[in-house]
Amino acid sequence: MTRVNVHNWSLARTDADAFKAFYDVLKPGGILGVVEHRAHPGTPFEQQVKSGYMTEAYVIELAEKVGFKLVGKSEINANPKDTKDHPHGVWTLPPTNRGLFVDRQKYLDIGESDRMTLKFEKPAK
Repeated sequence: MTRVNVHNWSLARTDADAFKAFYDVLKPGGILGVVEHRAHPGTPFEQQVKSGYMTEAYVIELAEKVGFKLVGKSEINANPKDTKDHPHGVWTLPPTNRGLFVDRQKYLDIGESDRMTLKFEKPAK
């Protein structure tokens, strides 16, 4: 499982390598869970990297390019109060709270980011 790492790997342009490494170490039938800050569909890639919010489509594409199959999604980490348009991107929200000397309570009331939760499987041979 990886939790809120894809945006960092994308910034470093190592996201494809990370998914390839996951694929290589898993046995056929193995499961990879991904939890990531969720951008609005259609958000340009550069904005995704800048804000820390990645689109589900981009994350799914990364995984499927190396051979994973999407087998499930969950809304367990969803936060509909997150508008995803914060001055310091996802880092404005808890637990980072960057820049919270302005509108502190507003961001605390939103809580943590809206997150996708995806389940991928390495196909059995």
